Amino acid sequence: MRQNSEYFANYFFENINFCIENSEFPSDLKLADVIPIYKKNSRNLKDNYRPVSILSNISKVYERTIYEQLQSHFENIFSKFQCGFRKGYNAQHCLVVLIEKWKKSVDNGGAFGALFTDLSKAFDCLSHELLIAKLDAYGLDKKSLRLVNNYLSNRNQRVKINNSFSSWGKILFGVPQGSILGPLLFNIFICDMFYFLEDYNIADYADDSTPYSAKDNNELVIIDLEKSSAILFKWLKENSMKTNSDKSHLLMSVNKTNVAKIDGHCIESEDEQELLGILIDSNLTFENHINNLCKKASQKLNALARISTYMTIDKRRILMKSFIMSQFGYCPLIWMFHSRALNNKINAIHKRALRITYNDKISTFQQLLEKDNSVSIHQRNLQVLATEMFKIYKELSPELMNDIFIQNVPFYNLRNNNPFKSRKVRSVYHGTESLSFLGPKIWDQVPLEIKESGNIEMFKHKIKTWSFSECPCRLCKIYIPQVGFI
Repeated sequence: MRQNSEYFANYFFENINFCIENSEFPSDLKLADVIPIYKKNSRNLKDNYRPVSILSNISKVYERTIYEQLQSHFENIFSKFQCGFRKGYNAQHCLVVLIEKWKKSVDNGGAFGALFTDLSKAFDCLSHELLIAKLDAYGLDKKSLRLVNNYLSNRNQRVKINNSFSSWGKILFGVPQGSILGPLLFNIFICDMFYFLEDYNIADYADDSTPYSAKDNNELVIIDLEKSSAILFKWLKENSMKTNSDKSHLLMSVNKTNVAKIDGHCIESEDEQELLGILIDSNLTFENHINNLCKKASQKLNALARISTYMTIDKRRILMKSFIMSQFGYCPLIWMFHSRALNNKINAIHKRALRITYNDKISTFQQLLEKDNSVSIHQRNLQVLATEMFKIYKELSPELMNDIFIQNVPFYNLRNNNPFKSRKVRSVYHGTESLSFLGPKIWDQVPLEIKESGNIEMFKHKIKTWSFSECPCRLCKIYIPQVGFI
């Protein structure tokens, strides 16, 4: 369509303007084929599939225009803790705030906890009438309300499996998953939830809303979670959203069993729980999560080893980067403070991957990295941290990150002043092994010419050529016999 845009531009211009002026979304563009996408666990249970609506490409052109106007209106209305479906926000930001608050609490002798809720088909349960009422409360004019209402009304869908189709069915609730407007409308629908939870902490990403707490002791944490969860479940019920309170899970910072009463159910604490794809344990070691990453990478590495002789080096390198090393690329700032044993395990997998890729059984790990023009996983994680610090420094990062990395107000405006405060710590595992402590120190090591990069792309390009040789973290310390790590 882009190649022939000169032929379609006037047509779309006239019809989209007609759509907006008359508050009427084309009825032919309200038809969707729903394809079930497998999520996890048993493939024989329909609940383990996500329904994704396949809409006309032309529909998305109309939706994009409406989306941009709605987004500009709501960007300053959304809570800074809403991390899903927003430009510049991701799951890592949501988790960083949660983990850093927990580490700070434990470092100060406190405790932490979280309630992992289970929403059932959140996107499919939204009340259209209630959504329109909320849009009205947020200041949309009558013409805009009619347009959104028309977009949601009289929509039909059918299920497609292979080449078979079901009969058409009318959509009475929810927003279409797979659309452009759907995620934005969902964010608008849940936006007022944060007004009710202003006095509590909540990690929110899309339909994952997790109340969490960091207090002086376990008893206070449980009280805090019970209060926040009561408000959350009440809001969900009043907004016609389905929640399975009996499937909620509790994670606490101490090993002994704790019990919280949530929505009439007594829930015992567990040793670990998954949130946004990260397996979080009660000691924040992330040992099982990293072991799972290593296991998945090893399995794919074995597959690469079996077929490597039939491919060129370039193809092997692409597969290594795409299917093996990418396993360690999701939310690295959450689990980067791991043990030396796990670091050696990751390096062993990386080393073997490079040996298979370059068919080199002689070179050392460092020589293989130089041949690949890359760095170790830990060095790459430090680069990711430095990039995040640059984004905060240039005000490109979400506002909630300013709660973790506090900026200095220097007495003198010197070029070498570190703009970030490194928080005071008492321990290693939850003190110096935290982003709020290490981030400012890593930023202090970045050369001035890299810090003064004009944009984020330039910074990323330059930081890849820099090695953090004086990183103060535990993994970068050198062991000297009879002396220890220095």
